[in-house]
Amino acid sequence: MAGGLLTDLYELNMAASYLRRGMTGPATFSLFARRLPAERGFLVAAGLEDCLQFLQGFSLTPDDLGYLRSDQGYGADVLRELARLRFTGEVRAVPEGRVVFAGEPLLEVTAPVAEAQLAETVLLNHMTFQTSVATKAARCVLAAAGAQVVDFAFRRTQGIEAGLAVARTSAIAGFSATSNVEAARRYGLTAAGTMAHSFIEAFPSEEEAFTAFAQDFPGKTTFLVDTYDTEQGVRTAIKVARRLAVPGPVGVRLDSGDLAALARLTRRMLDDAGLPGARIFASGGLDEWAIAELAACGAPIDAYGVGTKMGVSADAPYLDTAYKLVSYAGRPVMKLSPGKVTQPGAKQVYRGPSADLLGLRGETAPPGWQPLLVPVMRDGRRVAEPEPLRLARERCATDLAWLPAAARRLRAPEPVPVQISPQLTRLSGRLARELASNAKRSPE
Repeated sequence: MAGGLLTDLYELNMAASYLRRGMTGPATFSLFARRLPAERGFLVAAGLEDCLQFLQGFSLTPDDLGYLRSDQGYGADVLRELARLRFTGEVRAVPEGRVVFAGEPLLEVTAPVAEAQLAETVLLNHMTFQTSVATKAARCVLAAAGAQVVDFAFRRTQGIEAGLAVARTSAIAGFSATSNVEAARRYGLTAAGTMAHSFIEAFPSEEEAFTAFAQDFPGKTTFLVDTYDTEQGVRTAIKVARRLAVPGPVGVRLDSGDLAALARLTRRMLDDAGLPGARIFASGGLDEWAIAELAACGAPIDAYGVGTKMGVSADAPYLDTAYKLVSYAGRPVMKLSPGKVTQPGAKQVYRGPSADLLGLRGETAPPGWQPLLVPVMRDGRRVAEPEPLRLARERCATDLAWLPAAARRLRAPEPVPVQISPQLTRLSGRLARELASNAKRSPE
């Protein structure tokens, strides 16, 4: 995908102005979240893979250039420059699956200023949405306390591509499977699904529906038991499973009502029927809050299907992310706008035993502290092939385990502190004073 017009108009206007004036110096932009949403003690980095694909394939097609000429009035000189434009820079990023905090760069782009400027919109789009969803999904995994969690979000995500991204990012966060078959094929995930109420309603009786499904899918039979009467549905599922001696794993799915009470009743019925290995799957408007309540009361639920509220990150549907210039042509720059002050210079984040340190890229790390930003693109090309998704998943699990309990909790979490290095603090203070002084000396 060329993607040259996948941007906001002002990005193209700025790029055109840079090119017209021969401004080709290296610019470093930093992408970060200004603050954490309410009830968030951390973020899970996601979206980098789509960013790298976009950057590596970036260009403007003849049709793109024709539109800029005819509809936006761009001149031939700028169009010639835009026609040659490709991403030739470097990217350093936090690998997908890692836990990060407010103010820490998720990625930094260094490239000729027009190239780096034109990357802003798409990079923010991918990183903002996917990090939001990955964080929501990770909270569901934590709330489930060891039970499996399955992505059911596809039918309610805000777009087809969003549905694919949700399946992928929820897998990074620890979801065990997805209902999205194309996402399972594309990303090597486990596809999971049972049946809908319509399937049961299409048969003369619930028993006939269960029998047909068990005969057709004997290796993965999960009965949806709440179409008419949940307790009777469980009895019918037991009857069919025993009559057919279903060879594969048997399960029942609870999709409505008092899930805790119904799960306890269902567990007793399954155990009394000699089916102690049968699994109970719960779904129906779940999120981390509902899952945590079910887990806290000891509901015997083996797996949760989580859809809408995770797929749109319902309680925090966006992040206050920014993509800000921090250096141009070797000169550190910063923004002094009230409430939106930025830190100058290309950076590195170091992770210690109980805190993070935000410093300048060339600083020496404290002994034993780990750098989070790693090179992922150089000279416009990836430094490595796309990694298996399991590596991001493993990183996420490791980082979630590293988090203190206060940061993991759902209500009133306390993020891990992010310290600012003395060198970055000094640079920020000096530059802020210089800029403020220069502003006062500016002519009327």
